[in-house]
Amino acid sequence: MTPLALGPPATEPVTLVEARQFLRLDQTEEDDLLATLITAARLMIEAASGRCLIEQPWRIVLDRWPAGGEIRLPLSPLLRIDAARVYDVLGAAQAVASASLTLDKAADPPVVRLTGEVPEIGRAHGAIEIDLVAGYGATAAAVPAPLRQAVLRLAARWFEQRGDVAGRDAQALPAAIAALVAPFRRGRL
Repeated sequence: MTPLALGPPATEPVTLVEARQFLRLDQTEEDDLLATLITAARLMIEAASGRCLIEQPWRIVLDRWPAGGEIRLPLSPLLRIDAARVYDVLGAAQAVASASLTLDKAADPPVVRLTGEVPEIGRAHGAIEIDLVAGYGATAAAVPAPLRQAVLRLAARWFEQRGDVAGRDAQALPAAIAALVAPFRRGRL
């Protein structure tokens, strides 16, 4: 199974205004840097928690349907399945009926169950594509407050300590931020 990001979220869980207020910055000259740090902090918090924060499109690519009819997904939380297709022997995409796949959002990891007829696969690799949307929601308000706070604190830390952190410390979350993420951390598949 290969997860592919189809695009970034439309917004970040923390705004520039929120970050400037947190840092007590009156100027906007470093907004580009701060915006980049917010994005990088979101990505690090997503990696540490195993959760997508803001709604974002993904594609799951499979070689074949699982024998048990359940696909355990590496993304969480999941909002919906947008489309699914199977490639036939000629390489043409055959749509999978929406009723043939059921998303169990409550499972952790989320599960897609085969609940109907699906087209036969026609190639050995990358025969199945499932487009889905992962994240807590489309706006920052949908993201749990501790995860938003973790993004804000990490971006602020990087802004304030530019170039001061090296080696192993640069790769690990600070303890206070890791504590905010810990209740949301999910296991890896």
